[in-house]
Amino acid sequence: MPVYHIVLFRLKPGVTAEQLANWSAISRAMVGKIPGLLSLQAGSPLPISVPRAKGFDMGLVAILESPEHVAAYASHPAHLEVHKIREELCEDTLAYDLEFPA
Repeated sequence: MPVYHIVLFRLKPGVTAEQLANWSAISRAMVGKIPGLLSLQAGSPLPISVPRAKGFDMGLVAILESPEHVAAYASHPAHLEVHKIREELCEDTLAYDLEFPA
């Protein structure tokens, strides 16, 4: 069953739109490099969600083929590169994985 890997990010002060665009592009480029990673989308919350977002400025949803692929994704070199950028740009993150029937 597919797994929806949801991550929220609280950005550090001063992070630029250019830095976010670069990070998003590198993140999306993981699709096709990491086995089992079917898609990845990232963006800011909708205005209606901002009051409930508890300061999280950005989020992503990655869809992976199975729970086993989540573990491979986490340790893949392409993801570790994205993780390094995340450490530079974010002061906090929250991750949550959900499995749903296709």
